[in-house]
Amino acid sequence: MIKPAMQSGLKPNGWNDFTAQQGLAGRPIFALGFNPHWRKSLHRFLGGSRITHVRSASKIPAGAVALVWGQRPVNVTGSDITLVRLEDGFLRSVGLGAQFAQPLSWVMDFEYLYFNANGPSRLEQILQHHPFTQAERQRAGSLVETIKCLGLSKFNTATQAWVRPARERVILVPGQVETDASLAYGAPGINTNMELLKAVRQQNPDAWVAYKPHPDVYAGARKPGEGEQHAQACCDEIITTASIASVLDQVDEVHTLTSLTGFEALLRHKQVTCYGLPFYAGWGLTKDRLECQRRNRTLSLEELAYGVLIQYPLYASLMNGGFITPEQALGELQSLRARKSGVKSGIGKAARKAINLIAGAR
Repeated sequence: MIKPAMQSGLKPNGWNDFTAQQGLAGRPIFALGFNPHWRKSLHRFLGGSRITHVRSASKIPAGAVALVWGQRPVNVTGSDITLVRLEDGFLRSVGLGAQFAQPLSWVMDFEYLYFNANGPSRLEQILQHHPFTQAERQRAGSLVETIKCLGLSKFNTATQAWVRPARERVILVPGQVETDASLAYGAPGINTNMELLKAVRQQNPDAWVAYKPHPDVYAGARKPGEGEQHAQACCDEIITTASIASVLDQVDEVHTLTSLTGFEALLRHKQVTCYGLPFYAGWGLTKDRLECQRRNRTLSLEELAYGVLIQYPLYASLMNGGFITPEQALGELQSLRARKSGVKSGIGKAARKAINLIAGAR
């Protein structure tokens, strides 16, 4: 087993660090609308802090920290309430969140989460303003090399290898869940899988275009996009069961709307063309069809990786419940993947759909 490289003296980010940095320490914490299934994860990521769960924003008192999942609109009426938005991190789990795989990483933000290009997220502010040091660049470079070496990604759902066709230029188009907030808030132009696939096919007639449906869609946990059943007519190959790491290692380019696959491709030094405004666009590392004028800094890959994978998220261990570094998180992901390799979930597609409908929001 490959062990992720560790550096002595690394300290994990934790909830207390976040609240201290943001001037929120000591405030009462209220969680709005979290499904009971995810409350255990919430308590883990808040380091055992006392949390009051409510179902109405009107129940949140003045001066509190209000926790909500995702970018959903929330109307808090009390004075001096700070709304903290939570979302999955970028090295999340072995298995899909839609299939209730427990997360190793979450991110915490305010008005705009990282996928919302309508305003500056905390991640965008880090990338725009943080004075990166050489030590931070080196740490991020080592982390990226370990991710590539282990073949890790956000969900780590597949382990099968993919064989590249014998073609000079191979383009991957990753599918997205079309109801996903990253498209609603980050794709003001082309915003469906089929529109993207048709544009890539038309603009690259001589390339081998491979389409990979989103894992939630392929697993039956989310609905396919409009007309996605006809994707074969606009591409040369549809990839389903191969791991995204295996695919990214072999393609030449990735063309995407806002998919995290674009970021994972950058980590592997692939050319990435963005048709939307994902968090990794606008820093001089991607070919961008749209412009975000707020992002006017040129970053190295190591600087981008440091902000995205080290400074922005929190990592909470599934083994002991404590906060861990991203390097330690890679070790847990590797161990979890090794244990789950070849073991199939006993929950069928129909059951997963029903559970998701009943469970609703976190």
